[in-house]
Amino acid sequence: MFLGFLFAALLLQTVSATSARADEVGTEYEFYFAGNVKYDSEPLEGVTIFVEGNGYEAEVDTAADGKWKIGVPEKGTYTVTLNEETLPEGVIVAEGSASVEAEIKLTNSKIVNYFLGEGVRETTSFWDQLAERIVNGLNFGLLLALAAVGASLVFGTTGLSNFAHGEMVTFGAVMAYVFANVLQWPLWSALVAAVIVSALFGFTLDTGLWKPLRRKGIGIVQVMIVSIGLSLLIRYVFLYFIGGGTYQLPGAGEARITLFGTVALSVTDMVSMGVSVVVLLAVAWWLLRTRTGKATRAISDNPSLAAASGIDVDKVIRTVWILAAALAGLAGILWAYFRPGIKWDMGTQILLLVFGAIVLGGLGTAFGALIGAIIVGLLVEVSTLWIPSDIKYVGALVVLIGVLLVKPQGLLGRKERIG
Repeated sequence: MFLGFLFAALLLQTVSATSARADEVGTEYEFYFAGNVKYDSEPLEGVTIFVEGNGYEAEVDTAADGKWKIGVPEKGTYTVTLNEETLPEGVIVAEGSASVEAEIKLTNSKIVNYFLGEGVRETTSFWDQLAERIVNGLNFGLLLALAAVGASLVFGTTGLSNFAHGEMVTFGAVMAYVFANVLQWPLWSALVAAVIVSALFGFTLDTGLWKPLRRKGIGIVQVMIVSIGLSLLIRYVFLYFIGGGTYQLPGAGEARITLFGTVALSVTDMVSMGVSVVVLLAVAWWLLRTRTGKATRAISDNPSLAAASGIDVDKVIRTVWILAAALAGLAGILWAYFRPGIKWDMGTQILLLVFGAIVLGGLGTAFGALIGAIIVGLLVEVSTLWIPSDIKYVGALVVLIGVLLVKPQGLLGRKERIG
């Protein structure tokens, strides 16, 4: 039932995002880029134009008259790219002009034109594209794992599927923006402070909301509904204070360094992957070697037996909430660099993928969530080799369902007797 709800929600989100794709997209926005693709005065139909920037991306195909139009949510600088693979045979774009930086400033629109001519088009091999997407998938999967491990620990110790976890992700990114951009703190100090404040946010939520609900013996379904309401509340608090725009952290969008072939990463991407690996290893060590970590695993296995053996269940659960919030905050910061950009609903965009990773790895198992997140991240990026990028999240979920049909308890979950 939970998986069915997850699939329906993700499918609805994807369909709504792709239904507007024709010769123009983003018609709900007042700002737009437009152009006309012709060769020898003849319009070219079906040429794909891609717009990306300020946390927004969209693509469109030219109409029969060669015209295209893409709406954008706000003024600013965007990268407008013509996909040369969709041009007719023998037609290429002038060297270095397939991607252009275009800015909407005083007016509400910007016309972008491309210079076409005859020539031989250079293409990237399948294996180079595969290597590039695998690296990007690992980067995405690692930051997704930070959020998934925390949410899985919460589920394992409390039984709660926390629908407000996406807002905890957003909270970390927003706090990083406040410290780094508003208060002008040094970047590393701002990022560390954002993670610490995120941990305090988790402590506050447990002390003020979740612990009182546990003491009153509220059923898990009712508590889950409370988490949905909390998610909506926090999300619109973000919208009220920061608005619907997209904000960038210092260093976002920096130049990429070619590592091998066509694989290129920015310094921020490499640092992001390194930090994710170190933090995940630290969490694994905490779970396996420390007394509190072992108590957390014991509560996940059997809360009643753990309490009877002298473990302070409430204290462990509070520690888990603090850790989960800190990991979510860190994931939000890395997600803000990966997108790139901070937006009021950015955490909600990956919440379903977080849940999918947890279910794939095995409910309540932190190590399962880690493996599930990396698999989901790889599937999301690599699947774009065969399916449109607009539906890449659905592709990952289809594979998830296929795996669960073979192993319903998840990759690292254990079989349990029902009834």
